[in-house]
Parts: sequence; C-alpha cells; structure tokens
Amino acid sequence: MNTKLRTRTLGLAALALTASMSLAACGSESDTDSAAEPTTSETPMESEAPAEEPMESETPAADGPFGPGCAGVPTEGEGSVEGMLDDPVATAASNNPLLKTLVAAVTEAGLVDTLNSADALTVFAPTDDAFAKIAKKDLNALLADKEMLTTVLTHHVVAGKLSPEDVAGEHETLAGDTLTVEGSGEDFTIGDAAVVCGNVSTANATVYVVDSVLMPEM
Repeated sequence: MNTKLRTRTLGLAALALTASMSLAACGSESDTDSAAEPTTSETPMESEAPAEEPMESETPAADGPFGPGCAGVPTEGEGSVEGMLDDPVATAASNNPLLKTLVAAVTEAGLVDTLNSADALTVFAPTDDAFAKIAKKDLNALLADKEMLTTVLTHHVVAGKLSPEDVAGEHETLAGDTLTVEGSGEDFTIGDAAVVCGNVSTANATVYVVDSVLMPEM
C-alpha cells in the first residue's frame, strides 16, 4: 500500500472511532437524566381535613324545675319535687310548705276534688308571701266570699300541661277569662307577678309558683 492511501485509511478509522465515542457519551447522558427524573404514576392524594366531631347537646335548664324560689322546696319527702310527682295537684300542694295559704283557700272554695280529678292542668300557684301582700282585712273578706274566691283561684288555672316552651302567651283560664304570660327560658311574668319556681310536675299538672296573687278583672 502506498503512503498516500495508508494515510487516508488511518484518517477514516480515526473519524469513525470519534463518532462512536460521541454516540456512546450521548447515550450515557440520556440514561443518567432519565434515571434522575422520578417517574410519577399516581397523582398525590389531597390531604383530607379531619372530620369535626359533633358537639354535645346541652340539656336546657328548663327541662326541670327552675327559679330562685325552688330553694324553699324540701329536698326530700312528699313536699319535694320528686314527692310531688306522685300526687294530684291539690294534694301535692298541701305537702309544699310554700303553699299553705293557697291550700287553705282551695279547701275553703271546695276545689280540691275539681283540681285533683282533672286530667291535665297548669297551675300558677301563689306562695304564702304572695297572699301576705294582700291586706289582712281584704284577704279575710276574700276567703269568706266563696264565689269570689272560686273566681280568683280558677283564674290561676289553665287546662293542659304547659311546658316552659309553651307557657308564654295568652291562655284561657278555668274562670273563663284569660291571662297573659310573658318571657322565655327561665324568666316569666304574669302582669306584676313573677314565676319564682317553675315547671314543677305533679301527677296531673304542671305548677308555676308565683310571687303575687293574680287578680282577675271584675
């Protein structure tokens, strides 16, 4: 082989070797890049907010007896809140030390059997202190007048058991007239009288003890 042909052959061989090395380097770099990039086959799940736990419901205080006057009710025995549950309303009231004058008036008017035999009543019961607001002369006159006494006492009684949620409003009394209760929750008034111990249950009635005698319009 002559010198010129040999030189040309060596040049082509070097060129081929350089091209081969370049392709190998490119392939290696591509493989490295592919390996460096993470392959994600799934979309990350969005974080879920924790479910809120339901708040415990608070039992309304008015589900049971309420008011400052309830402190004067015995804590045990027939005159207690639990004891009054077993007796009809006139009998239950006779065991309550707050209602002695009312019981005497109901007895004088001959209303014991009427109240005890009723299916369901709401009674606004004046305390002894409520009757004490009436001048003694006027109270004695009232107790001596059976017709007037009956009208006054039945003005305090409504047919049906009224819960604290239902007691506010205008109600027809057993006297045939109406009385209006205002307020809500544990704060109720009837005219100038305030409920001092409300939502007391007896066998046939719901009792709201009041601090003044409710006088009907004559």
